[in-house]
Amino acid sequence: MSEPTYLHATDGAARGRLRLLQLYPRDMNIYGDWGNALVLARRAQWAGYDVDLLSYDPGDEFPDDVDLLVGGGGQDSGQRGILSDLMKLKSELPGMIEAGVPMLVICGLYQLMGHYFQTGDGDRLTGLGIFDAVTVAGQKRLIGNVVVDAGDELGVLVGYENHSGRTDLGKEQAPLGRVIKGWGNDGAGKLEGAIRQAAIGTYLHGPVLAKSPHLADWLLARASYRRYGEAKLEPADGHAEKELARLERLSERARQIALTRPQ
Repeated sequence: MSEPTYLHATDGAARGRLRLLQLYPRDMNIYGDWGNALVLARRAQWAGYDVDLLSYDPGDEFPDDVDLLVGGGGQDSGQRGILSDLMKLKSELPGMIEAGVPMLVICGLYQLMGHYFQTGDGDRLTGLGIFDAVTVAGQKRLIGNVVVDAGDELGVLVGYENHSGRTDLGKEQAPLGRVIKGWGNDGAGKLEGAIRQAAIGTYLHGPVLAKSPHLADWLLARASYRRYGEAKLEPADGHAEKELARLERLSERARQIALTRPQ
């Protein structure tokens, strides 16, 4: 096996090895969502894991033994550019979600994980149907800081949204959370994102995991549990504990700023 991209950043032996896969970073990374992959990798390191940070773009061979999927947003042209390749994964990706692989997809990829996205030109881009959701482009872009109450398990999430899509969830599709501040899925209903098993779709850029690191730990815990039968995400040594505490202070400051800024 090749050397991991990131070695564990703690004393002693690694607790394990996690394989993180970025979906279509070449086309779907317009708002810096690649930062989510870096947050996941770094927090896994501090928890004592070695990390393989992998990428998948159109034409690549899909890697084996992936523990966590992450993908970002892009323009309509980016969505069109990856669509034919995405359809090649119409068994692979839904099967992984059913098997409990955690996933975080933002904006454009969130839309394509629903049944379809209809562009402003009227083109209908068929999605994978992982989420029971459909999206239609609106006339006005929904832009600004967004704060979401994602319930007791996931808490308050903070990010930045910039999308024209209006996403409508099916009756049985659970939202990620309820909007405290911002626009959310459709700018009117006060629901944001979608969640199915350990798969999350959301409009929160930011990158969201830098401002909401507890969500990163939630995803990593599920990846670790699925791989090793335990979810050890506590800091593996004193240095890691100090670094995580420092980042939590910065994240809390970012959350408070997002709450107080005008929409």
